[in-house]
Amino acid sequence: MKGMMDLALRAAREAGDFLLDNFGKISLIESKGDRNLVTNLDKEAEKIILDKIRSEFPGHGIISEEDGVRDPDKEYVWIIDPLDGTHNYIRNVPVFGVSIGIVRNKEFVGGAVYMPFEKEMYAAEKGAGAHKNGARIRVSSKSDLRDCSLSFDSSIRYSPDVMLKVLGELSKEVFNVRMFGSSARLLTYVADGRIDAAVEFHDFPWDFAGSVAIIEEAGGKISCLKQGKISCDSVGYVASNGILHDSIRKIVTSYL
Repeated sequence: MKGMMDLALRAAREAGDFLLDNFGKISLIESKGDRNLVTNLDKEAEKIILDKIRSEFPGHGIISEEDGVRDPDKEYVWIIDPLDGTHNYIRNVPVFGVSIGIVRNKEFVGGAVYMPFEKEMYAAEKGAGAHKNGARIRVSSKSDLRDCSLSFDSSIRYSPDVMLKVLGELSKEVFNVRMFGSSARLLTYVADGRIDAAVEFHDFPWDFAGSVAIIEEAGGKISCLKQGKISCDSVGYVASNGILHDSIRKIVTSYL
């Protein structure tokens, strides 16, 4: 794993610094569907990462937001989001990051998430703890929903009937609610205790894969909205410091 983690860190940092150097310099924006955009810089950052993986680990599988799925049944699979928070990036909002997850036999065993504006590198390898810029991090110790800061999915337009009900119920129980527009940001905030929980309905594996090991090694929990255990096929999740997890998930699932 050391060689893979070294590559993940190098690739995340290089791609993130490239995005930071080109912040405000987008030359092309394309639509991938209903208000789902991609820029030329997403694709260039992705190429930086993919070139490194294919050069050093050519036998591994890859799931990448822009490039698609290659050999997902391999023992090792890399799950990549080269620019998480694209819509923030397009609007010159400096809340975005690079996410790289490492999966072995369908289990999340490592991850690197780099937040370029803050120069924050989050990393975790299963069994070795979670770190930010080399220092150990832990989730919060909040145990009462009334003291909880919660991040909620900003893509309410996709299923407003359900999501607005869940948001309304959660907002009555927690201290406050935030929307960041970047899973890389909100999940690393959960991991280092700056927020206590997060609920996302429409996030795909590339959005959260880099953060799964980080959350778990920081002492937290992340699970699928419906089935429980998070997987490479999950869509949406609840992430938390672990203490609040069942209480939040109970509210969410009561409306699904």
